[in-house]
Amino acid sequence: MDFQYIAGRNPVLEVLKTDKEIEKIYILKGDLKGSVKKIIGIAKDRNIVIQEVDKNKLDSLAKGVAHQGVVALVSSYQYASIDDILNTAKKMKEAPFIVILDGIEDPHNLGAIIRTAECAGVHGIIIPKRKSAQVNETVYKASAGAVEHILVAKVNNINKAIDELKDKGLWIYGADMDGDLYFNTSLKGAVALVIGSEGKGISRLTKEKCDCLVKIPMAGKISSLNASNAAAILMYEVVRQSHG
Repeated sequence: MDFQYIAGRNPVLEVLKTDKEIEKIYILKGDLKGSVKKIIGIAKDRNIVIQEVDKNKLDSLAKGVAHQGVVALVSSYQYASIDDILNTAKKMKEAPFIVILDGIEDPHNLGAIIRTAECAGVHGIIIPKRKSAQVNETVYKASAGAVEHILVAKVNNINKAIDELKDKGLWIYGADMDGDLYFNTSLKGAVALVIGSEGKGISRLTKEKCDCLVKIPMAGKISSLNASNAAAILMYEVVRQSHG
């Protein structure tokens, strides 16, 4: 089985709440207070090996991610399928709510989007296998561990995935400056939001696949929002309308 390192106190605590296989937890020597103490307690209850190491060792394992004195060696992230996501919505007796990311290459943005999506009740996220950030140590950290509580599907072709969702009755809304104002658009029912890359936005072919394009009004001198900010605004508009 493949393994990866998860760094940071919150991400490690979140992964400890799951049934994911954890090989070992590395703790900074002498740092046994607060949330680290809680991590050690849970790890001992689960018979997970705990090793005290120096800061240099943790730095090398974390590969630049802020580790806060804790790094866990865990089994690699298990991606879901589109059917898994739709079945989750069905079990919850809710209209499917999915976020499709078209080429988000910054893992910090991917992590931030995953964190908001989990809070907003999104049933799953779809990312492409190529030209996209994948779920890694940075994404775990940026999502504050939320990645362990939401399904992420990795697909060969975003446009085929959109066709599959349309066949299942979802309406596809793309975030694009050529669209209608998002708050004037009905986003109720079975919904998939498409968020484009940080620089280029949604690709032309994917844009053509969308049932409707929606935009966020811009009044400042900077013409676009960060992808994770735009995603957050649109996700919570879906939440607002579904509870209206």
